[in-house]
Amino acid sequence: MDMKTLHLLVPLAPLAGAVAAGLFGKQIGRAGAHCVAIFGVLAAFILSVVIFQDVQAGNTFNYSVYTWMQAGGVNFEVGFLIDKLTVVMMLVVSFVSLMVHIYTIGYMSDDPGYQRFFSYISLFTFSMLMLVMSNNFLQLFFGWEAVGLVSYLLIGFWYKRPTAIYANLKAFLVNRVGDFGFLLGIALIVAYVGSLGYTEAFDAASTMAGMEVAGIGWPLLTTVCICLFIGAMGKSAQVPLHVWLPDSMEGPTPISALIHAATMVTAGIFMVARMSPLFELSETALSFVLVIGATTALFMGFLGIVQNDIKRVVAYSTLSQLGYMTVALGVSAYSAAIFHLMTHAFFKALLFLAAGSVIIGMHHDQDMRNMGGLRKYMPITWITSLVGSLALIGTPFFSGFYSKDSIIEAVHVSSIPGSGYALFCVLVGVFVTAFYSFRMYFLVFHGKERFGKPHHEHEDGHGDEHHGLASGQKPHESPWVVTLPLVLLAIPSVVIGYCTIAPMLFDGWFGNAIFVGDNHLQGLVEIKEAFLGAAGMGLHGFITAPFWLALAGVAAAWVLYMHKPGWSAAIQRKFAAIHTVLENKYYFDRFNEIVFAGGARALGSGLWRAGEQELIDGVGVSGSSRLVTMVGRLAGLFQTGYLYQYAFTMIVGVFVLLTFWVLKVIL
Repeated sequence: MDMKTLHLLVPLAPLAGAVAAGLFGKQIGRAGAHCVAIFGVLAAFILSVVIFQDVQAGNTFNYSVYTWMQAGGVNFEVGFLIDKLTVVMMLVVSFVSLMVHIYTIGYMSDDPGYQRFFSYISLFTFSMLMLVMSNNFLQLFFGWEAVGLVSYLLIGFWYKRPTAIYANLKAFLVNRVGDFGFLLGIALIVAYVGSLGYTEAFDAASTMAGMEVAGIGWPLLTTVCICLFIGAMGKSAQVPLHVWLPDSMEGPTPISALIHAATMVTAGIFMVARMSPLFELSETALSFVLVIGATTALFMGFLGIVQNDIKRVVAYSTLSQLGYMTVALGVSAYSAAIFHLMTHAFFKALLFLAAGSVIIGMHHDQDMRNMGGLRKYMPITWITSLVGSLALIGTPFFSGFYSKDSIIEAVHVSSIPGSGYALFCVLVGVFVTAFYSFRMYFLVFHGKERFGKPHHEHEDGHGDEHHGLASGQKPHESPWVVTLPLVLLAIPSVVIGYCTIAPMLFDGWFGNAIFVGDNHLQGLVEIKEAFLGAAGMGLHGFITAPFWLALAGVAAAWVLYMHKPGWSAAIQRKFAAIHTVLENKYYFDRFNEIVFAGGARALGSGLWRAGEQELIDGVGVSGSSRLVTMVGRLAGLFQTGYLYQYAFTMIVGVFVLLTFWVLKVIL
């Protein structure tokens, strides 16, 4: 079997599992549905490993699989670009998806939509693989929209709950805003390059850098890059298009891990890294990316501090970490962004799945105020959660440390406009991340037990009639199909950064897959010269500012939620105004409801009144009937039944005709 066949089988295997589970779920039953879905994703992962080894041996591929049509000299094709950037994404997507598939067996065991759920997540895996393997903008856009569609289906999986329907509609609409910019960027490339292929667009990048958008006068390449990045802002949840992601926690926990932590939300990061030959020629676009990412990294982290829903804390953590990746893109450290994407995929999927395990043990109560002391009841969930939290805050020798510190250092040596602001944001973000992460950890696993008694209302996503432990009930460890993926994800959360930092960041492993211009190389060279090896970097990390900021965040969380729990309430009262702003998420949702949703409603109401009522009903429907009535009444005036009136009418008619004829002859 040749390599091109293997490439094709990677996305088709999960697609086959999705079709089998979706169309024949009732016939094959629950066990059959999860078996075919897991087998398809397992096959994709094994094939991805084989392809990774082939690419590592020096083989890359860029070819067309199928030509859909030709129009105006432009080929619309399905094609694959298999290089080192692609295979990293293939491995991450297929491995995390495999873990989520296994985990789903336990988490969704009692759900009536079991087969449908497996069909959806396998379909998502297919869509994501098509996106990362594409060699042209058409297929990229197909995968882009397909993952958005499946995300919509999964967020609203419990479709009988109004909050789930609201959340999936919100995600769909916000992503359409970003996708509009994304589509404009692709359209500009096609208009000026005459091709949908990556290679042709990259070859024409230097030419586009000296051109302007016709009729507007804006720099063409900057406009293209910003339009493409607007698409990434929607998909990767950057301010202000971030508002959909926290609400997406209404979906089942497995999809929170698969879509909104490890894979779909990183599509924008991957896309910008893939488009590095374009972005490198526009410092304005890079500066825009940098400022947006820095703002997201810090200010979304603040929101994680005031959340009480365990899944929402992890969701805001995802927003903040996506900001870190975007910051790396903005300072041309594309390899660091992909490196953090990879490490983050493992430890954030771990944290989401661990949160799901806690939710199972708490009988689907998600409010951290109703937990506490779970360490002794759920030891595997506890230790894996601790591993994920340590990786998230950047503890030396854990995977998150290597990727996050590389980004901070890249920002530190950068001279791109906005880098000073970005450095402030990412450093303060280290403290904030450690604080909310260990606030969650302490509230859930340590302290006094707060379950089995009347408790706070919470926002859960499960369809059970009863939520939370009843009086006298105790939490329990989850079954092995839930804890096994936690253990398997915890291992790379510890070691993957140590093992891969040198080749991915300093040995040019990505090669031509990522392009960095000469004017941005110097900063990366400085970082490489200061690199002391993975062990040396880990030891040095204990004396750097990020480590002490993280330690301060952990200590602050311990003091406020373990040692002196009354202090947190006092601080909340002291800074009530700030707390209100954070609880209302900076009023982004309110602004959107008033300005955009309200504006859309007003516009729709106006169009309905002017178009539907006045024009269509008033003029078109009612107007035509009134006209017929009026003509009928007018004609009725001449239908009297008197012969002398008909004769008089005929005489008048002849007189009028003769008058017109005489006037025509004279003139």
